[in-house]
Amino acid sequence: MPIASQCKGRDDRTELFPPEILPLIDDAFVLSCDLLEEYIARLALVVFKSTGLKEACQEAGGVTLDQAIAHAGLLATVARVPTAWIFAMLASRGWLDGIVSTDGETRYRLESPLPALDPIEILQSQAVHDPRCMPSYAIMALAAEQYPAVLSGQTSGEQALFGADGISAWVKYFSNGNPLYAISNLLGAIAAEQALPEGAVSILEIGGGLGSGAEALLDRLAAAGCATQVSSYCFTEISALFLKRAQRNLMARYPGYPLAFAPLDIDRSFADTGIKPGSYSLVYGVNVLHVAHDLAATLHELRKTLKAGGVLVMSECVRPFTGIPLHLEFVFNLLSAFREPLQVSDWRPNGGFLTPEQWIAALECNGFEDVRVYPDIPKIRIAYPAFVAAAIIAKKA
Repeated sequence: MPIASQCKGRDDRTELFPPEILPLIDDAFVLSCDLLEEYIARLALVVFKSTGLKEACQEAGGVTLDQAIAHAGLLATVARVPTAWIFAMLASRGWLDGIVSTDGETRYRLESPLPALDPIEILQSQAVHDPRCMPSYAIMALAAEQYPAVLSGQTSGEQALFGADGISAWVKYFSNGNPLYAISNLLGAIAAEQALPEGAVSILEIGGGLGSGAEALLDRLAAAGCATQVSSYCFTEISALFLKRAQRNLMARYPGYPLAFAPLDIDRSFADTGIKPGSYSLVYGVNVLHVAHDLAATLHELRKTLKAGGVLVMSECVRPFTGIPLHLEFVFNLLSAFREPLQVSDWRPNGGFLTPEQWIAALECNGFEDVRVYPDIPKIRIAYPAFVAAAIIAKKA
């Protein structure tokens, strides 16, 4: 996210972003974002070489995506989405040529030598600039290391990224001490505070992870003088390990708050966890709803859970434009839950991240109204297409 906008070639942040967000996207944050994007692009080059895709793309006449996967000996059912992303990312940098043939398929070929770009150089620059962001780099490096084994079918992305060796890295990544992740928590908390219903508020958090989203929300409500409105706060998470850690940390940090904790799989009936229909006035989540296998079914559960007039607030990474690869997909494309949801042509055409328009359509088609995206990504993306953090707010129809 360069400071200069793509529209006017100047710093347009004050004009395009709400004033409460501006402190979150200062010059230091912007530079960290730019460095991480460069780091991921260079890691994509490393993976391109380590998985055999480079050799595949040196074939005379070029290769289709499926031909490249077969040539490299990768497992097609796993490798297709990550490989398509790698090819798109390298092509966007001019490192790989993609030519649409007469049959409509794109053929990829290396026409020029790949640049000699060392990811370590960027890692070192970030460590000097702002070491708080280093957990994001650790996760990217972990993914790059695991790519060959996952794409060849030797292990799953879930096992590779969330095994014993990866947990400590994720604990540091999903933290408000990591500015590159904290932006999602903080945007969600601001949006939730602004959308908070009047009177006593019962909150259900889904996919709470290690609790950093709850921390951001509870701190925001306290700072705004709204903490006493919270009559109950049910924190849910599918991972038993994450749930246990979050419960321990949140109970210690917020003594006296009406906190409850429960396991919840957003792909199953919420009644399995004992969540009763119409029992919450605010449902909240950070970076979780995009991995719902059947998004319509999950939205149905969320709508059923809300009281009349209740509010849904989801902080999500959003895709500014259809078909544009996002740098964070480098990691999450390894996970089957991210790659393989039930697709709906009108509003769920791909796994993972959705555009603002697709989120609005998904919610409106599944019983929600007054849907809005905060901040206004459709306006911001023209000037700053690399800004991809947003909250989606909707009311139960």
